[in-house]
Amino acid sequence: MALGSTTGVTEAVPVPQPLLDARDRVARDFGLPKDWLNSVAGTDMLWLGPPDGFVERLTTHQYGPSLTIRWASRYDQIHFKLHATVDRGGGKHFTDLVALEPTEDELVAAALWTRTHDPSEGFLMILRDVFTHFEIDHGRLAP
Repeated sequence: MALGSTTGVTEAVPVPQPLLDARDRVARDFGLPKDWLNSVAGTDMLWLGPPDGFVERLTTHQYGPSLTIRWASRYDQIHFKLHATVDRGGGKHFTDLVALEPTEDELVAAALWTRTHDPSEGFLMILRDVFTHFEIDHGRLAP
């Protein structure tokens, strides 16, 4: 059962063409990569399951009569950025994670959540490297 079937949060697949057009204008005007706005992570998280309480933490903003955006909370962004850092090899996701200035408890909660999505030994090894960067005891990775 997808998240949207019980919560009202649905995936934007395919991304509506007017939103793609706006995304492309923003990318052009601000020198961003063309895919700066996409539905890949959101779709993955809907299928794999977001952190508990995700929907309750969403912040909703209405932009005119046709556009409603629900923003993930900082707490949830830490979860998503930690997962992306480990899963995709750092880069911009790691930079974003550091910028969020997560507390040790937030990173531990996020790490435990990421392990429900990828329990592999390889994932755990990279997760330990991230914990080392943040000077967090690897023993906190155990549930």
